[in-house]
Amino acid sequence: MNDLLILNGRLIDPANNVDAPRDLLLRDGHVVAVEAPGGLKEVQAVETIDAAGLIVAPGLIDVHVHLREPGQTYKETIATGTAAAAAGGFTTVVAMPNTVPVNDSVASLDWMMDAARGSVVKLFAMPAATMGSMGGELSDFAALHKAGAVGFTDDGKPVLEDHVMRAALVAAARLGVPVSQHAEDTRLTGGCSMNAGPVAFRLGLRGMTVEAEARIVERDIRLLREIEKAEGLRPHLHVQHVSTARAMEAIRQAKREGLHVTCEVAPHHFTLTDDAIGDYDTHAKMNPPLRAESDRMAMVAGLMDGTVDCIATDHAPHASHEKEQEFERAPNGITGLETALGLALRVLHKGQGMSLARVMQLVSAVPAGIVSLEGRGTLSVGGFADVVVFDATAEWAYDATKTRSKSRNTPFAGAAMLGRVKATICEGRVVYRQ
Repeated sequence: MNDLLILNGRLIDPANNVDAPRDLLLRDGHVVAVEAPGGLKEVQAVETIDAAGLIVAPGLIDVHVHLREPGQTYKETIATGTAAAAAGGFTTVVAMPNTVPVNDSVASLDWMMDAARGSVVKLFAMPAATMGSMGGELSDFAALHKAGAVGFTDDGKPVLEDHVMRAALVAAARLGVPVSQHAEDTRLTGGCSMNAGPVAFRLGLRGMTVEAEARIVERDIRLLREIEKAEGLRPHLHVQHVSTARAMEAIRQAKREGLHVTCEVAPHHFTLTDDAIGDYDTHAKMNPPLRAESDRMAMVAGLMDGTVDCIATDHAPHASHEKEQEFERAPNGITGLETALGLALRVLHKGQGMSLARVMQLVSAVPAGIVSLEGRGTLSVGGFADVVVFDATAEWAYDATKTRSKSRNTPFAGAAMLGRVKATICEGRVVYRQ
């Protein structure tokens, strides 16, 4: 047996409504006992972790990461990206398809999921919704789902044409998986490199309007209504990295209607505004862009009132030489796996009074449900032994030079964090220890 005991911790397991002192016994990759303190004192384990004064919670789950392999391993590999995930407390990540070549076939999905890639945590993937993510012909949803796909997306690009998005929603609904949409009307964003507003005007840069995001969200919600009425199906639309108040309100109304819409917000969109760009800081360039303070507060409000289903990092590593060029030429994206928990606890828990249970729900139980990861996002007996142990009171500053990612493109270098990961356990294996 490879028993691992976690003793004396405060267990927060939102899926089971637990927030109390508990001891855990992990064996052969699963949770085999959850007991009141002292209930496991007779167990002889190979290893024991003393979690006194610490939070013990289900391992974090990120439904939106870019791991760059194959094709751009100078930025990141599956091994390095998942090592960064483990350091951030994540035990499960879902890879996006904008690799080179695009992950749009069973062969490419199998290659990505192969153990030879060296994933440190549990890896799932959303292959491309359309071949080559070109927005035309659908990929083979049925074959990809059979091979392990947990959803479909052209992330990095929108599914722009109405008839293609409708077909994608119908095909995914028949398989019971979501279509994740990068909501950007690219007909409105050509040549744009940041949010439209006073900062863009000052910097002389062309800005993306809120309409570019909101129009696609509103169009997709309309398609959900039409499909339910015409075909009797209940498609699942997942809106990625929401960044505008208008899109958030459309999602809120759709949920009130009973439509199957979920959404995510990235830490940078509830933490920063476009002021962070300063004098053309490319580490603050991403898509969707950092927005105005009113939009940032709308993201916070959505997180607080339950409109937002989960936090996802949109971890998007780039090499230094790619970011060290003119703002308009630099690629979009920042790293985020190592800073997500620290930002969520600082901004939402400490800053807004969000309970620790709600924070954990946003990063474990609910994302597990969005992509139907049975046995994950909870510490139920019989479930996977995916655990994060962290000090919720620790204050620290992020040192980007010590990242486990290959890339350091973050606007949070030196930023204050709250909550320090002490250990990450994936399927019973300790994959990170501070």
